[in-house]
Amino acid sequence: MRRQSRRHESCRTKLVLSGPSAMLDTLTFLLEKLFLLAHVKLSSLLPPLRRARAEPQLSRRCDREQKLERGDLLEVPRTLFTHFGIYLGDNRVAHLIPDILPALTADSRQIQEMVTNTRLLLGVLSKRASIRVDSVEDFAYGAGILLNAMDRAVRRSPLSGEEVARRAERLVGTVSYSLLWNNCEHFVTYCRYDAAQSLQTDQFCESLKCLIRDQRNIFLTALLGLLSMVCLGVSCSTALPSLLIPFTLWMAS
Repeated sequence: MRRQSRRHESCRTKLVLSGPSAMLDTLTFLLEKLFLLAHVKLSSLLPPLRRARAEPQLSRRCDREQKLERGDLLEVPRTLFTHFGIYLGDNRVAHLIPDILPALTADSRQIQEMVTNTRLLLGVLSKRASIRVDSVEDFAYGAGILLNAMDRAVRRSPLSGEEVARRAERLVGTVSYSLLWNNCEHFVTYCRYDAAQSLQTDQFCESLKCLIRDQRNIFLTALLGLLSMVCLGVSCSTALPSLLIPFTLWMAS
């Protein structure tokens, strides 16, 4: 009896010691993922080559004393991404921006007004956008502008400035929008390099692949699914995601 009681006590001791450490590892991993999601910026996910080459370009910020040339590619760093445009001359910039208003009205005066955050968000959700012409000040919206910084990151040589500007002018109007496949960067790279691509999107997809390949995410999503079923009860709304999401990640990894 004493031997059995000692065995039970040793087992309990192991469980007490191993339980908190396992929970601590899980919580640490979860916090790392949340920290990544909370601080991720598309502009910071650019390839190392581009970041290394683009950083020296910070000294080439546009100001009123610097003369822009027709066909120049302008970049404006935003909070979660970088916005792009093509300079057309006479203080005008052509750029692609999500906008729901062209789908709701044909009033050119209302459409030409500065795009608000609400219009932009609804445009992203409805996959509607417009290639519009604004002043340099409205395009920059108070931020610094990088001039032709992408020339060192793209392998193709840029077209002539006049050809770049003409392409941008021909495309002005309402277009479909896709955050990954048809955004402002696709527009400017097509105009300047004759090949639509988005370095931000490419690197974001590569980072997403790395997250999917990490098999710890499979067990984490399975654990969260089990916790949701324990807290909310077993139902179709909890059981199906708990099974399908880990299975999908497992097949994709």
